[in-house]
Amino acid sequence: MMPLRLALVPGEPAGVGPELCVRLAQLPRDYQLVAFGDRATLQAAAAVLGLPLRLLEPDQAGDQAGELVLIDTPNAVHAPFGQPDARNAPAVIEAMQRAADGCLRGEFHGLITGPVHKAVINEGGIPYSGTTELLARQAGCDVVMMLANPTMRVALATTHLPLRAVADAITAGSLTRTLQILHQAMQSDFGIARPSIAVLGLNPHAGEAGHLGHEEIEVIEPVLATLRAQGMDLVGPLPADTAFLPAKLRTFDAVLAMYHDQGLPVLKFSGFEHAVNLTLGLPYPRVAVDHGTALDLAGKGVADPSSLIAAADTCARIARARSRIIAP
Repeated sequence: MMPLRLALVPGEPAGVGPELCVRLAQLPRDYQLVAFGDRATLQAAAAVLGLPLRLLEPDQAGDQAGELVLIDTPNAVHAPFGQPDARNAPAVIEAMQRAADGCLRGEFHGLITGPVHKAVINEGGIPYSGTTELLARQAGCDVVMMLANPTMRVALATTHLPLRAVADAITAGSLTRTLQILHQAMQSDFGIARPSIAVLGLNPHAGEAGHLGHEEIEVIEPVLATLRAQGMDLVGPLPADTAFLPAKLRTFDAVLAMYHDQGLPVLKFSGFEHAVNLTLGLPYPRVAVDHGTALDLAGKGVADPSSLIAAADTCARIARARSRIIAP
């Protein structure tokens, strides 16, 4: 059996992603790490940090501190830290797609991704709503975005949509698929045989029995009843303003929020530094940082690598759970 190999994509070359990858490369690890990015950018990040970085060829092991196997994906132009250039958007997307393709072919056991600048990619002429959606299209499957930290796991019924489009996007079919993917991931990736999932309502007070909206009565409650009959442990729909109270939260393995800003601000407030972003439903584990490119910090050597380190640890743990690879 091949050793555990994880693909790593730094993301926006002008952001903090390259620095975070250099810091990750310094840590001891029991898996192989293969980066898809621009050689010169990674070397510049190492110079900023004053840290050693030995970039190796794809056929080398690269499992020692300070080493990083690199599949070079050159930028179109030099991108000084803090100054993104839309001409590099194709290289950012190419790195992501090449790494994900390697996962789909079984060359890697999982994918770790750094922060990407959505606006810059769109300015580069590439329609892009997020990496979650890009990877789902590439793999041809339905996925669920979930953020997690040591305190909670929050999945999303909808992801990067304008708020006025959210209600129409929550259908019986989409909600059923989301809960099925979430339930399965809790079992396969987190080892929870019968996960308890809290499902939030869409409207204030979960619709207040129809007085503040009908989505709970017409869509959410019937879906939950059907899936409960199939054996799922689903609680809700719950009012979002009280579902995250610590006493309640301790009884749930995951929370499903109806839209992006319903659940993620609470999670990030509870533990931003150690939170990670997972894409559930892919044929391979994908774990990302939960923060942006931090252009104002790029090139200064002060960016906190905690989220990327947590993402790598989480990806390795899930990859082992899926493939039963034992750490050496």
